Amino acid sequence: MMKRIHILSGLVLAICLFTSCATSKEARNYKKNLNGNWQLQTVVSEGITGKIKAQLFNEADFNCFVGSTWNFNQLNNLGSYTINKNANECVSIKREFRWSIYEATGEPKLFQFKRLDEKLKEMDENGSGFRFTIIRLEGANMQLRSEINFEGKPAAFVYNFVRI
Repeated sequence: MMKRIHILSGLVLAICLFTSCATSKEARNYKKNLNGNWQLQTVVSEGITGKIKAQLFNEADFNCFVGSTWNFNQLNNLGSYTINKNANECVSIKREFRWSIYEATGEPKLFQFKRLDEKLKEMDENGSGFRFTIIRLEGANMQLRSEINFEGKPAAFVYNFVRI
């Protein structure tokens, strides 16, 4: 009888741990909808006036990312983005990354990614990556928002993607 209680207790504990770590249905739907190929159509700044020069993802000027193509694979959570060469302003780059949907109770879902080198090892210091609030992810449209600090004031970049 005691053995059955121990086994049952262990099973209940395992189920509780599994369900507490499980991804929500909403996050699974985001992953499914994100899967595939996208193009970054525009990057719009909010809270910033005038012409700006800002580097995104420790990689390139934000204008170089406009027109970039992004690929997301929901099966292994790997992806890549490709920036095309543009005169003397942008160099051609293809970067692999690992991505996921981050969930915090009572908060909007976040898209996050970490850049990877050619050996698929994280390249940014301390395992830091990039997080974006998911504004919209449905059908052929995705809109992400990143909060930044610009000249000591809060600002944001809004990224508008279309499925290709």
